[in-house]
Amino acid sequence: MNHSSQLRQLKKLLPGEVFLEPTTLEKYAGDKWFAAHQPDAVVLPRSAKSVSTILKFAHKHKIPVTPRGAGHGYVGGCVPIHGGIALSTERMGRIIEINARDFVAVVQPAVNTAAFQNKCERRGLFYPPDPASRANNSLGGNIATNAGGPRCLKYGVTRDYVLGLEVVLANGSICRLGGRTHKNKTGFDLHRLFVGSEGLLGVITKATLKLIPQPPFRANLAVGFNSMNSAVRALQSIFAAGFLPCAAELADEFTLAAAAKRTGSKRLLGCKAHLIVELDGQESSVRGEVAVVGKIVRRQKPLFIERGFGANECEAVWQIRREFSYALRDTGLTKLNEDIVVPRGKLEQLFKFAAQLQKKHGLQLACFGHAGDGNIHTNVMVDYNLPGTKKRSEKCLDELFTWVIGQGGSITGEHGIGLAKKRWWPQAVSAESHELHRVVKKALDPHGILNPGKFV
Repeated sequence: MNHSSQLRQLKKLLPGEVFLEPTTLEKYAGDKWFAAHQPDAVVLPRSAKSVSTILKFAHKHKIPVTPRGAGHGYVGGCVPIHGGIALSTERMGRIIEINARDFVAVVQPAVNTAAFQNKCERRGLFYPPDPASRANNSLGGNIATNAGGPRCLKYGVTRDYVLGLEVVLANGSICRLGGRTHKNKTGFDLHRLFVGSEGLLGVITKATLKLIPQPPFRANLAVGFNSMNSAVRALQSIFAAGFLPCAAELADEFTLAAAAKRTGSKRLLGCKAHLIVELDGQESSVRGEVAVVGKIVRRQKPLFIERGFGANECEAVWQIRREFSYALRDTGLTKLNEDIVVPRGKLEQLFKFAAQLQKKHGLQLACFGHAGDGNIHTNVMVDYNLPGTKKRSEKCLDELFTWVIGQGGSITGEHGIGLAKKRWWPQAVSAESHELHRVVKKALDPHGILNPGKFV
């Protein structure tokens, strides 16, 4: 449907916030996934009041609205597949408050995740969720996708740090949900309904986030192994001994070879598996725990163990880990990035199944990620120049997701459904769950204008 005359009318209502120029529209056509579709207008509101005006207008005229944050998603979640309005909250980037007495922060959605964490840490406060692209993404996008990261193992995901939200509904109503107390059982937990909702239920315009005291010391072990089984067993032994690391990350041989090439690390080149285990807390206890964990790991006869003590040495280890995804792109193959999750006890089976898929379909699979909570980024690496590759990769993904669901796992742990995983959505949830999603969507967005064309 052509909404051009109505959008020109909206431009007059909000001068300086509505853009119709083709060059601007092109910039807001997609995210980091492959799909793209230009919107008919881009709107850059500066306040919740502006967002309310936009949604009231769109609701009245039944114009699609696709909310977006920094545009760093991996599943096409902010592709305006039905055109209409791309509503970016990028101008709403103020840290309103960081309160050390209440252990809360109040932020607008476009606040950069890494910058926010740095500000908190300078005041001895800690906001743990740490998605790998935190230097580029925003807190609003993290909330909309319930973003995770390595530290989720000990500290939980974004959902666990959202105390309250200001959300604008599809009809323009501004709702203030939750609050700033760390406990609150007043009515339904409505603010959490919008965490992970992928822009389908409302537009987040402000968030009240829980902070905790910053652990004063951290240390990690980076361990190379001659087999993935040894690495998984080392991790299981750490848990069995009663340790809960801050983070535990695994990577396979193909990922490590690509990372070695990108970073120049000769040690990675000789590994078939690599485990990073990080611990944090009081310095004396962390140093003692690292020594014990090192002894546990040595039972699996690792190729090497590197230790990092303090923030700078730990960050040097994590900097290499953050290069993994980019290193796989350097191979020249297209990376189909799947963030599947299996129950923790099924890690060995996952890596074995990935090896079977690789052999069966003649495609390279690169696996790395958050082993501590079973969330492994299982990347199918494809060369679309080779005949039949597309069909083989689709079959491979079908089998991967079917197996994961059969093991009691999830088709996404961090990235969301978006467009990329829409195909497997009916398989991933029950008919009753699907209907409940539809009922909630219909109640909050009766005309279906918010992020249409996605999984609900």
